[in-house]
Amino acid sequence: MRHMLRYLGQRLYTTWAVVWFIIPFVLIYPLQWYFSRRPMGGGVVHALNRFWSWLSITMWGLPVEVVRESAAPNPQPCVYVANHGSYIDIMMLFKYVPGFLNMMGKASLAKVPVWGPLFGNVYITVDRNSAVSRGRAMVAARRGLAAGKSIAIFAEGRISPRPGKELLPLLDGAFQMAIEAGVPLVPVGMPLNHMFMPDVAKSLRVRYHRLKIVFHTPIPTTGLTLADIPALKDRVAALLSGDFLPEGAVKPGPST
Repeated sequence: MRHMLRYLGQRLYTTWAVVWFIIPFVLIYPLQWYFSRRPMGGGVVHALNRFWSWLSITMWGLPVEVVRESAAPNPQPCVYVANHGSYIDIMMLFKYVPGFLNMMGKASLAKVPVWGPLFGNVYITVDRNSAVSRGRAMVAARRGLAAGKSIAIFAEGRISPRPGKELLPLLDGAFQMAIEAGVPLVPVGMPLNHMFMPDVAKSLRVRYHRLKIVFHTPIPTTGLTLADIPALKDRVAALLSGDFLPEGAVKPGPST
C-alpha cells in the first residue's frame, strides 16, 4: 500500500510540475513570438523567460537555497560558467541571474518544437562539431560582452552522465572568451537540479527535491593570457566539483 501511495503521489506531482511548466509558456508565447522577431526585442523575450522560470519554479513548490559567496553584486558584464546536470539549469539561471543574460546553448536547442526558434532568435547557439559555428558563436558572444551583456555557458558542453557526482572536462571557449574580453568569470554550481529532473532518454521523470545554486566569487581575468586557460579551468572545475560534496564535507581550498 505504501509503495502504491508513493507511486500515485509521484505521478500527481509530475503532472502538477508539467502543467506549471506549460501554462506560463502558453501564456507568454504570443509575446515571445512577436518580440523574438524584432531587432530590439531580445530584452523583452528574456524578461518573459525570467517570468516563466520564476512562476514555474515557484509553483513547483521547491525550496531553493541561493548561496552568493561575494556580498558585492557580480560585475557586469561577466562570463557565468555553470555545471550542466538537468534541463532546468537554464531556468535556474534565468530566475537567479539579474538583468539580461545572454545564453550560449547547443544548436539542437533551436530545433526543439515551438520553443527552439525563440531561443535561436534571441540567444547564441553553437554546433561544437563545426569550426564555423564555433567561430560565429564566439564572435556573437564577444559582441554581447562588448555591449555590456553577461553570458552564461555550460562549459562541459553537455549534460554530465553522472550529474552531481562527476564534472565533465571543461571546454576552453568560456575561458578564452573571458580572457580576450578582460571580464571576470563567475563559477555557478547547481548540484541538485538532476534530483528534480534527471536527464533520462525518452522519458520524463520529475521528483520533488530541494534545489541549490551557488554563485562563487568572481575570478578576475585582467592580465591573463590564453596560456593561463589550463590553470583557470582547473580552478573553476575544483570549485564546481566542490559543490557536489555532501553538506558539511570539507571542500578543497581555492587554488591560485
